[in-house]
Amino acid sequence: MKKLINLTVILLIFSLFAGCTAPASPEPSAPDEAPQAVVEPTPEPEPEPEPEPAGEYKVTDVSFTGDGSAQGNDRVFYEIFVGSFSDSDGDGTGDLRGIINRMDYLNDGDPQSGLSLGIEGIWLTPIYKSPSYHKYDVSDYYEIDPAFGSEADLSELIDLCHERDVKLILDLPINHTGSSNAWYTYFKAAQKSGEADNEYYDFYSYYRKGEKAPAGRTFSAVAGTDVFVESNFSGSMPELNFDNEQVREAVYDVAKHYLDIGVDGFRFDAAKYVYFGDNAASADFWDEYIARLRELKPDGYFIAEVWDTDGITDYYYPSMNCFNFTISQSSGLIAETAKKGNVNTFTHYIDSYLNSIRAKREGSQAALFITNHDMDRAAGFLTSSANQIQMAANLYILSPGSPFIYYGEELDMRGSRGGASTDANRRLAILWGDGDTVKDPIGTTYDSSKKQDKTAAEQLVSSTSLYNYYKRLIMLRKANPEISSGEYTALDFEGTKLGGFIAEKDGGAVCVLHNTTGSDITVDLSGVTDMQFKTVAGVIGLGGAELNGTELTLSSQTSVILR
Repeated sequence: MKKLINLTVILLIFSLFAGCTAPASPEPSAPDEAPQAVVEPTPEPEPEPEPEPAGEYKVTDVSFTGDGSAQGNDRVFYEIFVGSFSDSDGDGTGDLRGIINRMDYLNDGDPQSGLSLGIEGIWLTPIYKSPSYHKYDVSDYYEIDPAFGSEADLSELIDLCHERDVKLILDLPINHTGSSNAWYTYFKAAQKSGEADNEYYDFYSYYRKGEKAPAGRTFSAVAGTDVFVESNFSGSMPELNFDNEQVREAVYDVAKHYLDIGVDGFRFDAAKYVYFGDNAASADFWDEYIARLRELKPDGYFIAEVWDTDGITDYYYPSMNCFNFTISQSSGLIAETAKKGNVNTFTHYIDSYLNSIRAKREGSQAALFITNHDMDRAAGFLTSSANQIQMAANLYILSPGSPFIYYGEELDMRGSRGGASTDANRRLAILWGDGDTVKDPIGTTYDSSKKQDKTAAEQLVSSTSLYNYYKRLIMLRKANPEISSGEYTALDFEGTKLGGFIAEKDGGAVCVLHNTTGSDITVDLSGVTDMQFKTVAGVIGLGGAELNGTELTLSSQTSVILR
């Protein structure tokens, strides 16, 4: 029997931020804000939002096969650059309480409500005391930077996340510290005084004048000594000596402290630089370190930044997950496929990649993403008006494992280095449009008027906004749990760029297909699988999906989920 999906646009009009605590600034609400339940008698009524054009994005109703809860660590994560996200106290800097205030934007606790983005995990960039805006040069690992709040704020955020089944991981840069860290102060003092028996004497990696400098590394002179300390990232970021067991214990104690508070894991910055140029030695450290952390938290989520090819991340997967840099950024396979590329190339890569990492460690997960805080933003090379960023999102979010959304990606936010040599341009403040006082980071040169076409407030009440597209996409993923953690099999389509995969779990199976091209495509599924799919469980994109027996017609720039 022929099954035709009627793809009318679902109007998603709801109260702005749905009960979210208002920012500290008393500025008036955006004029397009949805009416509130209680209306004060004195102000004049707000104007109705202008009608939105229909037909730009199309999605089906979402029918949940379960309760929509996350599957272990196979969940959608959201990276927050803390200082640029939301400001709660009016000082212009984003903070932990700002994130608490925005939790209803991120996750309102009900997977089926449709009133929040629906993220299932949060990665916070470093929150420890530091003199910089980015906080990767840590002065004190045990103190939350006062600009971001307090440990009590962190505990409150953790509790709120856990109430809503959201996992919280912290960025932990332990390859290096800041030069203002007390450990480094003690190291310099011990070197100046020649106290070789001082516990901090060999705390950092260094060589002495007259010795041959290790090849390929960068070193900085330590004033008042004949020592040059390793500092590959910056002269203000000296690198720890991991041959020193006391260093290993010190960084273990830091992680234990935050696991004891209740965080769910860590993203480890610059993981391959623990032993510069020696991946085998670096991986050995992480094997030991993560094994100890798993004793504290067996279900912890631990992920490494190893900015390199798959052949290099292979060293680290036996201990923890790694971000997939191979297919990210403007030149990566996600962007290439989204721009009318061949989906079969993408799905077969994912199939091979999953087989490879799962062979290295049971429970390994893919961590796909388009960009992060060290890259030019996706909206600069994936155009939403051409439906490129929408298809890119379909490709990586409707894939297994733990996809990561960079904050503002869902708002079509732009930001790039351009001609400037500052990453601040990639870490701009969100334009909330509701009085939030968060400002762009120090050193920004990017034209702020170009970073967002519409504020978050405007996108929340627009049925055709990218925000609502992402929200619906995440709901579709949750409604079909086989996608996130099922057994993945890429399908072999020939002579067409349409492609997809089958995911099987606990007796259930879904087929996910993508058409990134500019034309409708018809395929006979019996030519690629013996499974019989009878139900269209979801469609998202520019058009529709028509299933007639084993024959499927999928509109251009559209994805479909079959059951």
